[in-house]
Amino acid sequence: MPKVSAEVLEARRREILDGARRTFARWGFEGATVRRLEEEIGVSRGAIFHHFRDKETLFLAVAEDDAMEMAETVARDGLVQVMRDLRSSDAGWLGTQLEVVRRMRTDPAFRRRWGARTQRLAKAAAERLQRQRDAGAVRDDVRVETQVAFLLLVMDGLVLHRAMGQPTGDLDAVLDLVESAVRRP
Repeated sequence: MPKVSAEVLEARRREILDGARRTFARWGFEGATVRRLEEEIGVSRGAIFHHFRDKETLFLAVAEDDAMEMAETVARDGLVQVMRDLRSSDAGWLGTQLEVVRRMRTDPAFRRRWGARTQRLAKAAAERLQRQRDAGAVRDDVRVETQVAFLLLVMDGLVLHRAMGQPTGDLDAVLDLVESAVRRP
């Protein structure tokens, strides 16, 4: 049997994650059957489960992938930039986020496993806001933790709004207003 390069394996893993994201977004966790995953991804169950132990592991990998990307964006550009990026986000990302929220609400074991991951985004936002505060760009009359909570609540509302297909109007103007709420006047 020929040896497969690490690059080929990583490309296949990415392909599986991307297809799984679309499947979970469309069908939810329970409805994303192995057959549906195979059809959407275009590979056999053997190929899928060569990379991921089971459907739960695959879903967590998709959600973790999204969470890592968001945390990197927050650390580099801030939480408002994540919200700006939602304008062009595909339904897969939004669907995965909604499925994570649903499972956190209904599955205590999932909530425990995912809890540390949700803190990563809040920590990245708090660290960025603190750096911005130290540079004199962010208000210092409101605690950083309060600013993080405000921004996360706005983002959660925006995710829900987008997922329901509601028009966002002039999203740039709305997000400029959100950003001005944490900036130093």
